[in-house]
Amino acid sequence: MSHGNPKSPSNYRGRIAPSPTGRLHLGHARTFWTVHERARTAGGRLLLRIEDLDPQRKRAEFVAGIFEDLRWLEIS
Repeated sequence: MSHGNPKSPSNYRGRIAPSPTGRLHLGHARTFWTVHERARTAGGRLLLRIEDLDPQRKRAEFVAGIFEDLRWLEIS
């Protein structure tokens, strides 16, 4: 199985899909950073999908917080 040149553009897509039911924690940050680095190394992209699986606990400020945290991590 060939992985190709890690510096050339590829169809690689990393994906993160947090649920907006609270603030992100250190485990999220580590996971996001790892997925971001894998996508960058592969010349691919990182996709963010907000998982709306718990409508009773989701809040708009948690969605905004996800974007704020990713900007702070320099991922967005």
